[in-house]
Amino acid sequence: MERLSGLDASFLYLETPSHHMHVAITTVFDPSTIPDGYSFARMRELIAARTICAPVFRRRLVEVPFRLGHPVWVDDPEFDIEYHVRRAAVPSPGGLRELADLAGDITGPQLDRSKPLWEIWIIEGLADDRIGLIVKMHHSTVDGVSGVALLTVLFDLSPEPGPVPMDQPEEQVPDSRIPSGLELMSEAIATRVMRPLDMTRDVIHTTQRLLDVRRLRMGPERQSPRSKAALPLSAPRTSFNATLTRRRKVALTAIGLDDVKRLKDATGTTVNDVVLAVCAGALRSFLLEGEELPDKPLVAVVPVSVRPDHPTPKGSNQVSAMFVQLPANLPDPLDRLLAIRDGTKGAKEEHNALGADILLNWSEHATPNVFATAARFYSRMRLAERHRPIANLVISNVPGPDFPLYLGGAELVAGFPLGPVMDGMGVNITIMSYRGVLYWGIISCPETMPRVWNLAAAIPVALDQLLDATGEPPATFRSDEAAAAARTSGIEVVLPGH
Repeated sequence: MERLSGLDASFLYLETPSHHMHVAITTVFDPSTIPDGYSFARMRELIAARTICAPVFRRRLVEVPFRLGHPVWVDDPEFDIEYHVRRAAVPSPGGLRELADLAGDITGPQLDRSKPLWEIWIIEGLADDRIGLIVKMHHSTVDGVSGVALLTVLFDLSPEPGPVPMDQPEEQVPDSRIPSGLELMSEAIATRVMRPLDMTRDVIHTTQRLLDVRRLRMGPERQSPRSKAALPLSAPRTSFNATLTRRRKVALTAIGLDDVKRLKDATGTTVNDVVLAVCAGALRSFLLEGEELPDKPLVAVVPVSVRPDHPTPKGSNQVSAMFVQLPANLPDPLDRLLAIRDGTKGAKEEHNALGADILLNWSEHATPNVFATAARFYSRMRLAERHRPIANLVISNVPGPDFPLYLGGAELVAGFPLGPVMDGMGVNITIMSYRGVLYWGIISCPETMPRVWNLAAAIPVALDQLLDATGEPPATFRSDEAAAAARTSGIEVVLPGH
């Protein structure tokens, strides 16, 4: 039995029928490298055997009676691999657009909390006889970094599948006993005894750190607005900053990592700065097309992994967040990049002054009933539309491997990560690197952002604009599948100044 950390549990409390807190990844595999050819049955058997190596796949939630404390993870005594590994097919022509449409359908429904909080969909019918894999896991189980690491349990480094433990050693067999309600309540009450002392400590530390941030922001070298972190509730409203529905829509694209690194080297910025600048350029094109470009910078929430600072972290999620300005209102691509460089530098300094553990510490005080009731009230009353947006969107950049991976002998060709969207922030952009390519997964609520493929099509255009503005040669990598998907969508990207 393992009690959820406050941050892990908060992803459960904040979930509503329209506000889903799961993450996903949409992948494409080449099965021509499978020694004996592709078979769904063999693929499912392989996944079933590999889940033995990672208990996270077999655990499910048990709620504490009366929600007196955070839920606990227990091994599911009724675990059924056939429920979790499913089969689907895309219609002809089986391109990236069809795969993305299916990913939107799969990521729409909530996960069943009475079972382990994950699903794997094996997708057939893709062009060139390829297969897809859509993995969907609740955010209480993984964050971006741990999610990528967890997938390595399933993958191999060569087409020949590695040895699979067919029988679990007796000493590693998990306890499948479900704890009684009395046990759960007793432990929750014991935990509550220390809460006032912990909260007093957190109040003192947080106050000290807020004063440090204020001194930093008021310093003489930080008087320029673009050298400071963005503040919550300072974002301009756009059409996608509205209340969510249950539906989800997905778009996918890719750009070359080497092209991004060329820009980084030419401008003295970072890879993350360039990625954010590409986002800003694409959002500018998207907002110009909709005739809704605001006259002030957008604000993005950028998750930050804090694992290096916590050698013995508690819980599955070890993340904090920065608020970063995206100056889509600036017409010059290079000006946007340099403004983002200054802004992210200031945001990192303020984030470090505040402390990466602030969110982790305060989330331990999350009260289940209060948080869950507040989340449902916020969604039901459409309160996201009655105040300035907390931020416009979430942008996350997750590092992936630079070497090939295989699943049952099938080579991983591409992987597009997908994060959650939230009330008031109806689009999420998540990027993952793999073998020299940055794969972009964009997910939205179609009622707030129906033109998500227009945003995806604007991403390689925004990269081209940055390369041209810095005098660099054109992009060396072109995603033919992404370009074809954009063309079949009938997308026309509006360029700045046109």
